[in-house]
Amino acid sequence: MVTAMTAEPQTKILVVDDEQMLLDMVADALTFAGFAVTVAADGITALNSVRGERPDLVILDVNMPEPDGFQVARSLRATYPDLPVLFLTARSDIEDLRTGFESGGDDYLTKPFRLEELRLRVGALLRRRGSAEPSAVMRCGDLTMNDRQHLVMRDGEEIELSPTEYRLLHYLLSNTGQVLERPQILEAVWGYEYGDSVLETAISQLRKKVDAGRPKLIHTVRGFGYALRPPP
Repeated sequence: MVTAMTAEPQTKILVVDDEQMLLDMVADALTFAGFAVTVAADGITALNSVRGERPDLVILDVNMPEPDGFQVARSLRATYPDLPVLFLTARSDIEDLRTGFESGGDDYLTKPFRLEELRLRVGALLRRRGSAEPSAVMRCGDLTMNDRQHLVMRDGEEIELSPTEYRLLHYLLSNTGQVLERPQILEAVWGYEYGDSVLETAISQLRKKVDAGRPKLIHTVRGFGYALRPPP
């Protein structure tokens, strides 16, 4: 049985984009930041997802086959007037901006954009709505990570990590109980230009600090990747 990852329910975000690479990049970045992320590649799937999942915020690409982002936003605004909508688009003309805000958008981010700016805008929209940002404390068994204090503890003992080890553990904790494939971890923690040897070395070092002399939390899933799981 997997224990709760955070002390509070995660804020849910729906990301909608028909460009798979951008969809994956945004979803991974927000998951890494501690949000519960659902994705959709078209407007119809997005509308159905909102009805079923009731997210706290929607990130919506404008340039999709019909219904496009503006049409989806109008539909959402009619049914869920308080649901924040953040548009992603390569279109920056004033007419497009006007159409976006008039269709129900709360904010507008022009491509290309920095992921950190996206996260800041998401946080601002959630604060206006009254939704909490992700809990600062993540847990798996007796392991805790306080992201605001940059503090990692296991069974009451502080664990000192390098910046890379911290990012790796953060990503594993953000996906507690899930099997994460090697390319997925490499992309989220390092970027595309690194290989398996870098990941294996970092996992080995992290295990020495987190699991040494304690019940194992970091598991290798042969042929796939790694998973962080609480002890039985």
